Amino acid sequence: MPVRCYHLSSTGKKSLMAFNWPVFKTRAISAFFFVVIMLLGLMTSHWLFLLLFSVIHWGCWVEYQSLMGKIQPDYREISPFHRYGVIIAGWCMLLFASSDQWKIGNISVSAIGFWLGLILIFVLPMIEILFSKTPDLKNVRTSALGIVYISLSCALMVNIRSGAPWMSDIENRLIQPLNVSTARYTGFLVPLIIIGSIWINDTMAYIVGSLIGKTPLTSISPKKTWEGTIGGILLSVTAITLYAAFVINSSWQHYLAISSIAAITGTFGDLLESKLKRMAGVKDSGSLMPGHGGFMDRFDSLLLATPFVWLYVQLFMK
Repeated sequence: MPVRCYHLSSTGKKSLMAFNWPVFKTRAISAFFFVVIMLLGLMTSHWLFLLLFSVIHWGCWVEYQSLMGKIQPDYREISPFHRYGVIIAGWCMLLFASSDQWKIGNISVSAIGFWLGLILIFVLPMIEILFSKTPDLKNVRTSALGIVYISLSCALMVNIRSGAPWMSDIENRLIQPLNVSTARYTGFLVPLIIIGSIWINDTMAYIVGSLIGKTPLTSISPKKTWEGTIGGILLSVTAITLYAAFVINSSWQHYLAISSIAAITGTFGDLLESKLKRMAGVKDSGSLMPGHGGFMDRFDSLLLATPFVWLYVQLFMK
């Protein structure tokens, strides 16, 4: 059974976890640098954004393969062609999901991703058969799950950033002020809402859970409480929606919907990765950032939230 630490509040009731200022400070500093890096990639250049998510994609895949190797020992024995080929195949999805903004000369990055991915679809299975002593379908399924879990999510974020879900003639339109119109024309704002919602939710859930949390959410993550989870989601959605309504005087309905989707599904994304770590018997997926662990620890919420937000965009923001 997991060991839970309790402290007595001023009312004498048990609280699941006392507020730990040094831990919060470390998490806050790490989260600040994370947000700065994400904003630089998002706002400065579409090439830098593609590079940023290519790095995130690679880092998450390396940690995913390590976790799955601990859960499923046979997966450690996959050939280097399988190990790195599936990462490159997933990266092709990112390239294919981009728009005509990304061009090398007269060749679009999307076309490069399509043709390279098509080649890998035929080459990788042949290499697996030739170089694996006994091809294991379980390992293939594990890699296919990684494609859906990691590569598809990163690809859809690139697709949102490219403006592809909204406009086909993006280059012929003027950049509007930073509001919903900007999201439709440039793809800036929707990723910003996703990232902001997840960051606020994570921070507020920790604070609320530490101060008033009493009811454990799930045995998968013993330190999480219902109070912290609900408080984090409500504060995140409220902050994003009020910002839209009163600060930039924009239509708040999309902000409300996207921040709600991102905060709720992001929470499930965090729990999913916690489940994988528990099955693997590790505390963190890696050691990328102090207080946050590895790539998957940092981007677990984003990986699950992005496909659901992308679907909302496709259905309601065209």
